Amino acid sequence: MERCAWAGDDAENRRYHDEEWGRPGTDDFRLYEKLCLEGFQSGLSWLTVLKKRPRFRKQFHDFEPARVATMTEADIVRLLADPGIIRHRGKIASTINNAVRTLDIQREFGSFAAYIWRFEPKPRPVPVVGETLPAQTAESLALSKDLRKRGFTFVGPTTCYAFMQAMGLVNDHYAHCTCRERCESERAALRRPV
Repeated sequence: MERCAWAGDDAENRRYHDEEWGRPGTDDFRLYEKLCLEGFQSGLSWLTVLKKRPRFRKQFHDFEPARVATMTEADIVRLLADPGIIRHRGKIASTINNAVRTLDIQREFGSFAAYIWRFEPKPRPVPVVGETLPAQTAESLALSKDLRKRGFTFVGPTTCYAFMQAMGLVNDHYAHCTCRERCESERAALRRPV
């Protein structure tokens, strides 16, 4: 099987590359989760976050926004003592804040997915080996700007682009990658939420 080079040799990272990354998603819990985890990843390797994801899910109520939104300062203090997650006060507080903001978006747009997919970029040329993928795009900048205007935190344009790649708003699997065609087929078949 041919993969994007970033999949590396780690079995968990390869599984993530093969089964999740770039697959289009419309589940509000998973979209909210991924946006938060991309925020936690800032300054770290994605593999660090991936290995801690089961504990993140346990501590943040499987990223159910309505439950996370009820978390308090006492929860932040408790989480800062948990070595199973990334212990960064700002990022923990941001996860709670962003849950509240996600609920606001759900009320306004009917779902978080309906809001997020409004920022889907137009197709662009398929990346080939040796080509560097962008760290951000006009669309990720627009998403970042709009999320910030709505009160979200830890959602810079680079974080938003990584989120868009992971959730299949773009297909950045390289041309040689076995997963590219599968992701493209799923994107073609996806019924965009409105």
